[in-house]
Formats: sequence, structure tokens, C-alpha cells
Amino acid sequence: MGRKKISTTIYITPEQDEKLKLLNRKTKVPIAEYIRQGIDLILEQHKEQLPGQQELFNFERRSS
Repeated sequence: MGRKKISTTIYITPEQDEKLKLLNRKTKVPIAEYIRQGIDLILEQHKEQLPGQQELFNFERRSS
């Protein structure tokens, strides 16, 4: 992921922290990358609720 990133603060539970650290130690993938992937999963799950997504979906269905 070579795109510019912004810094933000999140709060996670101690259990989430421990599991992410364990996963990082086993895979060598940065914890921040797992957090970004989790955010992407949620955004994909809820994309119909994002502004502009419904209009695009309706346009694609009418064009077919």
C-alpha cells in the first residue's frame, strides 16, 4: 500500500492488542496493516450506506 496515509488514534481492548501483537510476531505484517484491512472490510460491508454509493449502484442496474 504505497498511498499517502494519515495518522489517527484508536482505542482497542487489551485482548485485541495482545492478539494483534501475536499475529504480528507470527506473520511480520505490521499491526497498522491489519487495522487498515479491518477498516476496508467494514467499509465494504456497509458501502450501500455511504454517500454516492446507492446512486452508482442504481445507475449500473439501469444501464444493464
